[in-house]
Amino acid sequence: MSSKIKITTPLTEEAVRSLKVGNEVLLSGTITTARDAAHKYLLEEGEPPVSLAGAVLYHCGPVVKKTEDGYEIVAAGPTTSARLSMFTPEVIEQFGVRGAIGKGGMDDRTLGAMSKFGAVYFSAVGGAAAVLAGAVKRVKNVYMLDKFGVPEAFWELEVEDFPLIVTMDSYGNSIHKDVLEVSGKIYRELMI
Repeated sequence: MSSKIKITTPLTEEAVRSLKVGNEVLLSGTITTARDAAHKYLLEEGEPPVSLAGAVLYHCGPVVKKTEDGYEIVAAGPTTSARLSMFTPEVIEQFGVRGAIGKGGMDDRTLGAMSKFGAVYFSAVGGAAAVLAGAVKRVKNVYMLDKFGVPEAFWELEVEDFPLIVTMDSYGNSIHKDVLEVSGKIYRELMI
């Protein structure tokens, strides 16, 4: 059984390049949720509401409860990342983002940007939204809530030991790509 690697944001290129596909990670520090509207905004407006240098963006539309003191994250499961591939290479290059969290992986163009600029893709377990919310210690801030609504706003979250697996690394390796190739080969063999 492999031991879990503890890392803290903001991530450095050195920390990212030390990670390999299959590594189990416990991430602490600040992560920022960013879905379709947030990525589109970043590329069209070019002004992130928070510093993204060394940041980890979480593809997540959280379930949020308003409290007397602010907000509480009730559920924080990953959303499918593939649809964000159209934005991610440029977001990595322009803003210095070092990591993305989601489910399902991303395309070859994103993998290329991760290799070139030093970033990784972390998979979070889908269907474990309440468990993942337990690793969120507090909502530090929320940006563009009125403009985008709860699921699409930028939620700045403080996390502790957020459980992840590296499934795309900065060396061009992708578990998602490997699975597609192997399953495609088996499918073709079965169809003969």
